[in-house]
Amino acid sequence: MGIGVAELTGQFGEAGLGRGDTVLFHSSLKSFGFIDGGADAVIAALTNTIGVEGTLVVPTLTGHREDSKSCPPVFDVVNTKCWTGILAETVRNRKDAIRSLHPTHSAAAIGYRKEELTRGHEYSGSPCDEKSPYYINAAVKGYILLAGVDQESNTSIHSCEEIAMVPYHLQPDTVKINITGYGGQKLTVTNRLHNWEKPATDFNKLDELFESKGIMKKYRVGSSLIRLINAYEMFEFTVSLLRKTPDYLLV
Repeated sequence: MGIGVAELTGQFGEAGLGRGDTVLFHSSLKSFGFIDGGADAVIAALTNTIGVEGTLVVPTLTGHREDSKSCPPVFDVVNTKCWTGILAETVRNRKDAIRSLHPTHSAAAIGYRKEELTRGHEYSGSPCDEKSPYYINAAVKGYILLAGVDQESNTSIHSCEEIAMVPYHLQPDTVKINITGYGGQKLTVTNRLHNWEKPATDFNKLDELFESKGIMKKYRVGSSLIRLINAYEMFEFTVSLLRKTPDYLLV
């Protein structure tokens, strides 16, 4: 027997989540152990915890190493699957979900702020800038919830890199990209892409710093080690750090 929705709901609440919260959820389903109801049960527990006033956001990333000016990504908001795990795919496929239209770093959201979090992402200048759900989550004083994954999965750190304008992070050229939106409408947008050939980075350098400064706390939900991060405080700290030391995250 695994644990079910009621027990998970209680554990998410004990970790500090509550009604009305906005939560950006990066996750590994298997990290929770055996769950009665699988991915749907984990999502139900989270939505029970944050209530109808809350918003659940998941990264539905689709970017690949070959993405470039010579090989632009092609994105269909309905049919392009993400590679960020079964929990993200489960949210993305819900009838009440809205997915942002960014061609490499989209996010899907359900709940009260879902339109606010996803609207206009296709018109960003870079994948995770101030028009992205990652930045907006921080602006509305939301949380980042890492479940069974570490800071390497924390896409919001890319957002901090873009806002701090670190020199290594983006490809130099803008790229015209074709998007198929809801209802089959066709859009062409211009965006800068992540530099897949950049020097190696280590986002886990930030883990101890976040915890020591009270930006992040660790808990157990099921068998999963979860990191609950105050997104606004994380951005304030990390952007300031990267503006002072742009190569901080480089190995």
